[in-house]
Amino acid sequence: MTDDVPRPLRKEINRNPRRNASRLSSVTTAIHLLKTFTEEDETLGISELAKRLNVAKSTVHRLAGALLDEGLLQQDPESGRYGLGVGLFSLGALVRSRLDVTNESKTILNVLREKTQENVRLAVLDRQSVVFLHDLESPQALRIRSATGQLKPAFCTAEGLCLLSGLRAPDLETFLQYPRDVRAPNTITDKDEFLQSLRQVKRRGYAFEDEYCDEGTRCVAAPIYNAEGRLVAAVGVAGPRIRIKKAQVPKLAPVVTGAANEISQRMGYVLRQPIYV
Repeated sequence: MTDDVPRPLRKEINRNPRRNASRLSSVTTAIHLLKTFTEEDETLGISELAKRLNVAKSTVHRLAGALLDEGLLQQDPESGRYGLGVGLFSLGALVRSRLDVTNESKTILNVLREKTQENVRLAVLDRQSVVFLHDLESPQALRIRSATGQLKPAFCTAEGLCLLSGLRAPDLETFLQYPRDVRAPNTITDKDEFLQSLRQVKRRGYAFEDEYCDEGTRCVAAPIYNAEGRLVAAVGVAGPRIRIKKAQVPKLAPVVTGAANEISQRMGYVLRQPIYV
C-alpha cells in the first residue's frame, strides 16, 4: 500500500552562511566586472573598475587575477589595464553554435518529420546529457512524448552516441567516469560494449538506439558538423518499435543522415572527413 501522507522536506542546514554569502557576492561582483567593459571602454584599470563597481581595489585586484588565470580577462603588459579575454570568445562561440544549428535546421527537420511520420529531434551535448533543442512530434496517433528542452542521458540515446563519438579522448575518458544506469531492456552499461557502440557510430555514420533509453522506443540519429568540421549536434528520428523495425533501419538511416548532412552544409561544413581529436 502506498503511503499518501506527505513527508516533511528535509531542511538544509547552512553551517556557515557568511561563507556562502561571501562566495555568492564574489561571483556576482566578478560578473559585474566583466559587464563593465563596453565598446567605448575596452580596457580599464583597477582604480576605474573599483570605482564603477563600488568595491575595494583589493577586491577588484583579486577577482581580476582569477579571471585573468581563466582567460576571461587579458592584461596589457605595458599599461597594466585589463580587457576582455579570448576565453569569453570561446564560450560565446559555443552559444552561437547552438543558436546557428537551431535556426538553420528547423525547415529541414519539418521536412524530415513529413517524410518519416515520426518524432524528429535536434540534440546537443550538455555534460552527461543531451538536450533537445527541437523535438517535433509525430503526426500519428501512436507516438512518443515530445518535449523540447528535455534532458536525457547521452550514453543511451542515439543522438548522444553520435555526439559522444566526436569527443576528444580525454573528454570521453572523463565522461566514462560517470555511472551508466539501466533504464530500459537493452541499456548498454558495460564500458567495452559502450566503446564498441561508439566505434560503430563512426564506421556507419549514424547511431541506432534499440530500447536503450526508453522501453518500446527506437531511434536513428546522425551527426551534424560545423564549418570547422566539429561535431556540434545530432538529428534523430524516434518512434515506437512496432513501426521502426530493425529491417527498416538500413532504409531509414540514409534519410536521417541526408537531413544531417544538409544541416551541416548550411552550417558551412565542406570537409569530407569529420575531425575526431
